[in-house]
Order: sequence, then C-alpha cells, then structure tokens
Amino acid sequence: MNILTRFINQLTHRQKCVSIVLLGCLVGCGFFFLYILRAHSYLGDDPSACVNCHIMSPYYASWFHSSHSRNATCNDCHVPHENMARKYAFKGMDGMKHVAMWVTRSESQSPRAGEESSQVIMNNCIRCHTSLNTTMVNTGKVDYMMTELGQGKVCWDCHRQVPHGGHSSLTESPATKVPLPDSPVPNWLQQMME
Repeated sequence: MNILTRFINQLTHRQKCVSIVLLGCLVGCGFFFLYILRAHSYLGDDPSACVNCHIMSPYYASWFHSSHSRNATCNDCHVPHENMARKYAFKGMDGMKHVAMWVTRSESQSPRAGEESSQVIMNNCIRCHTSLNTTMVNTGKVDYMMTELGQGKVCWDCHRQVPHGGHSSLTESPATKVPLPDSPVPNWLQQMME
C-alpha cells in the first residue's frame, strides 16, 4: 500500500485526472461488455440463457421438445451439483471458455462436451436416474472415469438422442423457433452502424 500511495502522490493533478478518466473508461467498457454478453442471465437456471449464443438454438429446441424439458433445465445436466461454489466456479470457467471461443471466432458449428463437461453430464445422469439404474434395470453404477478405463459405457453411448435428438448443426433445423433474445445494442447505435 505504501508504494501505491507514494506513486499516487508523485502524480501531477493532470495525470491523476487522466488516470481517473482512463480507469472510468476501462470499468465502463468492462460493464458494457458484460451487458452485451448478458452475463446476468447466466446467474440463474433459465434455459433461454443458453440461446444467447445462436449456435445453441438447435440444442435448446431439441431439449424443449424432449421429455427432459418437463423436469430438467440445462444446468441440471451441464453443471455440477455438489455445492454452490463448485456449480458457479464451473459455470464461470466454462462460460469464459465459450466467450473466448466466440471472441476468437473459433466456435464449432457442432459443439461437443469436453472431458470435464462429459464427466459432469455423466455424474448428473447418475444423480437423477440412480433408482432406475440400480433397482429397475439393474445396470449398476458406472461412473465416467470407469468408462474411460473401458469398464462400461457412458450414458449417451446408448441414449444418443436424449435429450438433444442428435442435432449437430444449425443447418439440420433451419425452421427451429427459439426464444432468441433482443439485441442489447440500443436502437440509436444500430442506426449509426447501418
């Protein structure tokens, strides 16, 4: 703290004003970026937040028309449920990966779950369907790490169409209607850009 205080005291009045303006611009741009990304919508469990990215439209539509939509949101399957800290840490890290892919234009037309996401999804399949797997059909409990060692199959090896119906790109469902969000860009700015 002493070093920072000394540094600030050495600045002239003009340098302090310029620093405050630059810091304000930086903070303002950061908040604007979060607003454009609709970052606040990801704090809840509303599945329509997923279609903030157009690439998720077919996945949202296929989920919406599946039996899972009656009982499960996207977060029920795609984020861990051990505790709130793990849930939001995972959502944050996964979200930042998605933002980085979007900003660098490296997103795929057919997103696939990575290693960590696959493990979370499999654990959530087991969490929701434990009684079915252990009492009704007696398949037992195979976790994701066991499948990696060849000691069983992941749920989606047999249930490929659940709950997303096999959509792999936007072109497979061109007439899909989803609750796409309105543009966060103000009308006056859109008109200037035209």
